[in-house]
Amino acid sequence: MLRFGQHIIKPSVVFLKTELSFALVNRKPVVPGHVLVCPLRPVERFRDLCPEEVADLFRMAQRVGNVVEKHFGATSLTISIQDGPEAGQTVKLQRHDKEDSPDKWRTEEEMAAEAAILKKYFQEN
Repeated sequence: MLRFGQHIIKPSVVFLKTELSFALVNRKPVVPGHVLVCPLRPVERFRDLCPEEVADLFRMAQRVGNVVEKHFGATSLTISIQDGPEAGQTVKLQRHDKEDSPDKWRTEEEMAAEAAILKKYFQEN
């Protein structure tokens, strides 16, 4: 079972998975191509990841970034780590989610459709 914070992640929204990390589409993207890359092992802080997990996470971020640029026609990326509540890890997410009601979030079907499209880029390699 995959988790993002307290949320259980449905396999249909995951578009890439390695032995140590996974990437998923966002239910309320800030911009087109706003996706998440997460460690498989739930940890409280970035410092709690072992070196192999950090390396895998960044390799995946690089791979995903290349696909996001290609698919969404982007020329730049913002890669961010919100590490702890004061960095926005939980507070910002809660505020972001409360600004709009859940009826403005993407449906599971919309998320699954985007994940399926992105997944195809990784099956070509």
